Amino acid sequence: MPMQVDIHEAKTHLSKLIRYALEGEEVVIAKGNRALVRLEVLPSAREQLRLGTERGLIVRMGEDFDAPLEKFEDSV
Repeated sequence: MPMQVDIHEAKTHLSKLIRYALEGEEVVIAKGNRALVRLEVLPSAREQLRLGTERGLIVRMGEDFDAPLEKFEDSV
C-alpha cells in the first residue's frame, strides 16, 4: 500500500518523502482523497552496489565459523 500524503504535507516534508522514495517506499501526493502524482526515483539516482565498501565491518570471526552445523551433519 503506497504512502499517500496531501499537497500541504508534501510541501512541508518534501525532504523526508524523497528519502522514503529513495529507500523504496511508494509515495503518492493527493489533493483531498484524489491521488495526483507519484514520486519516482530516477535510475541514475539509485545507489549502485559496490563490493568491498564495508572494509573493517567484521572485527573478529570465530574459529569454528566454517565448521559443519550439527543439525545438518546427517543430511550429507
